[in-house]
Amino acid sequence: MNAESLKDAIRRELPDLLRNDAPFRDELLALTRRHHPERGETEDWFHEMLGELRRDREEQSRRWEEQKAKDERDRAEQARKWDEQNRKWEEHKAQAEQDRAEQARKWDEQNRKWEEHKAQAEQDRAEQARKWEEANQHFDRVHEEIMAQAKRFDRGIGALGARWGIHSERAFRNALAGILEVSFGVEVINVNEFDDTGVVFGRPEQIELDIIIQNGLLLICELKSSIDKAGMYSFERKARFYEERHHRQAQRLIVISPMIDDRARKVAERLGIEIYHDSTDLTSLDAS
Repeated sequence: MNAESLKDAIRRELPDLLRNDAPFRDELLALTRRHHPERGETEDWFHEMLGELRRDREEQSRRWEEQKAKDERDRAEQARKWDEQNRKWEEHKAQAEQDRAEQARKWDEQNRKWEEHKAQAEQDRAEQARKWEEANQHFDRVHEEIMAQAKRFDRGIGALGARWGIHSERAFRNALAGILEVSFGVEVINVNEFDDTGVVFGRPEQIELDIIIQNGLLLICELKSSIDKAGMYSFERKARFYEERHHRQAQRLIVISPMIDDRARKVAERLGIEIYHDSTDLTSLDAS
């Protein structure tokens, strides 16, 4: 008999054996009890499980009630804090409104004062402008009278200055020539030649120079009551005109004048022209 045939036989005979053969039934139940608990044991386990579930549910309910109570307390505390915050916010808002109202009042007062000040300033400026206009008119009248007087004086002083400058240059030239010829034994010559090609002034013109000669040493001088930048350039061109015409090289170019313009000084320095503000500055005629 194979396993399947045995299983079929057990299935057919087992129900009758369990009903009719008590010892066999008890032995079979003892054998299966190790794998399947009895009804009583099952019921005890079930009741124990229910009790455990009931205790868990009670514990969970207790915790839930505690949590709910805590949540209520928290909500109450949060509500209290919100109420406190709202009260403070309302107080702050009321204070801010009061501050804005006070600031607006101060701004209105400041604007009123500013408008009053501006109106007063406009009035003061108008009054000052009127006074300035009167002063300017008075100044213009005085200035016109002064200028009219100045023009009359300028014409007289200009004519006198021109005559004085010419005479003083001539007197100084004569005095210097006498000193140099007597004290230094040199020859002083006033050169007056005509530039027919217009080399110096761009057109034919009379050229006047003072030259000093000592033992073959040639110095070309310009004696002026005053000299400016253009005059310095003119002197340099006159000196070069003399050198070219007479085929001689001047060892020194000298300008003597009590009044030399600052720009003329720079031109003299660039062109290698010596300048003296006083005749006593000319202490030596050496070429060094």
